[in-house]
Amino acid sequence: MTDSGIDRREFLKGAAATVALLMAAEGLGVSDAAAAEVKDNPIPGPPVKIGVIGLGQWGKEIVTELAKMPSANVTAICDTYEAYVTRASKIATSAKTFADYKQLLASPDVEAVVVATPSHQHKDVALAAIAAGKHVYCEAPLASSIDDAKAIALAGQGSKQVFAVGLQGRANPLYTHVSAFVKSGCLGDTAEARAQSNRRQSWKRMAPNADREKELNWRLSRQTSAGLVGEIGIHNLDLANWYLNALPLSVIGFGTIAGWKDGRDVPDTVQCVIEYPNNVRMVYSSTLVNSFMGDFTLFQGSASSLMLREDRGWMIKEADSNLIGWEPYARKEQCFEETGICMLADASKILAAGGDPAKDATLRPAHTSLYYALENFTRNIRENAKPAAGALEGYQAAVTAIKANDAILAGSKIAYTPDMFELK
Repeated sequence: MTDSGIDRREFLKGAAATVALLMAAEGLGVSDAAAAEVKDNPIPGPPVKIGVIGLGQWGKEIVTELAKMPSANVTAICDTYEAYVTRASKIATSAKTFADYKQLLASPDVEAVVVATPSHQHKDVALAAIAAGKHVYCEAPLASSIDDAKAIALAGQGSKQVFAVGLQGRANPLYTHVSAFVKSGCLGDTAEARAQSNRRQSWKRMAPNADREKELNWRLSRQTSAGLVGEIGIHNLDLANWYLNALPLSVIGFGTIAGWKDGRDVPDTVQCVIEYPNNVRMVYSSTLVNSFMGDFTLFQGSASSLMLREDRGWMIKEADSNLIGWEPYARKEQCFEETGICMLADASKILAAGGDPAKDATLRPAHTSLYYALENFTRNIRENAKPAAGALEGYQAAVTAIKANDAILAGSKIAYTPDMFELK
């Protein structure tokens, strides 16, 4: 007990409850973070029988995450490259193997399909899976062209089964939790957004023969690739569409081959500026030449800034911004030269259990964003619910990214029009 007779832990509980009530009263979905975690709300029914089509590096990651889930059972895997099938078979040991995706789709042991082929090959596989009556999770971007993306999205939108898009941030409990703060106006007047995706890697893959090498290196050709902004940056751009609750008006871009001069015609270093309504702009940059600062998305407003990585988030408040009431008791860390308030998706649960978020919180989510997205997919199937990222969100993110890539390749400004984002 303190001198005033109030226990600090009880005060924290009361403060948290007050904030929750205030947020709930404004329709801010403060329970989103709890809903995103399935530990306390098991997915009903038997595990979903899933087939994975496309077993490259990302497809391997998908099989690995699915193999951890009580709600999923990988019953079939498929790739045209035998070595990839063999590798994935060591993870999904009971899965049937296929070289032809049409044979996988004909299997009665497959309820749902994850499409993880190269982006330019998504269309035929996704449309066939939808036509076969399967639930479909299609990796992002939906396609490397807007026409193909629209064809997939329209078919997904019209499907009686669940159609989800691999915009995994939409199912990330951290991002969902922070979205409630964004909706509450924690940023104040939004000024700008910035994002980057830096990694030191060539994207180039080696193979036993020239044909296989060309097939593996589809990301390095303009004919088959949506470039850095389409293949990686789409997740940052989708987060901006979501948090700004708006679609872009225009984009200007620049790109160059700065380091990997090996015959590719896709830039290894890009920048673009995307204009949103109300004079808000997002600056996106990415390079394969240098890894400094990695990946992040930053939103800045008159009251605070929000910096997000895949598994960590910080709010940095301006000195003259109003206090909500809970900030003094939150966990804090140094973020550049500022003190950042750690955004913890499980803070309310810790309080309810009698803990102290400033001391007892786990800094990182229990699983990867990919895990949460795939788990959300299995829940959608068993509960016949809307996915975290559906056909419309997937299509609008694809349009945003593909047009940004067009601007980068042209080194010019391109206008978005409202009809570009419509599914009809």
